[in-house]
Amino acid sequence: MRSAIAAGTCALALILVNVAIADKERLLAHGKIVYLELAPVDPRSLMQGDYMALRFRIVNDAGTNGLVTDGRPGSADGRIVAAIDERSIAGFRRLDNGQPLAPDEIALRYRVRGGQVKFATNAFFFQEGTGNLYETARYGEFRVADNGDMLLTGLRDDDLRPLGPQ
Repeated sequence: MRSAIAAGTCALALILVNVAIADKERLLAHGKIVYLELAPVDPRSLMQGDYMALRFRIVNDAGTNGLVTDGRPGSADGRIVAAIDERSIAGFRRLDNGQPLAPDEIALRYRVRGGQVKFATNAFFFQEGTGNLYETARYGEFRVADNGDMLLTGLRDDDLRPLGPQ
């Protein structure tokens, strides 16, 4: 009996992991490409290896337009409605209030954790010794699903050229 329970639990865990992987693969293949402008970033962490801490301008803009985190611990989730320009760069338009999206708008899901607003991730890890390739990062490249879920796929420079090893 215990073996059957253990096997069932293991099978369920594998199914859930594979469903999550399939969702991310589907988002990579079919998600809309959107660029978010970076706010000032920190270059590295000695404890975790080479990475860039990410912050996004759209979060700062949302904060001045009603997104309140007030620094208290806790969590919250929501969506920001962003305007997309002809280069697919997203800019803050409003907080999601249930209104239908205009053709040039996209909803971006965020989380508030510990008083900090986060999109998909707050760090971009890169291979040790390649930090200089990301010094000109100006945009984060995301794939965005219809429901606002986001996946960071890379960093771009001022001209939206991909950064990193080619």
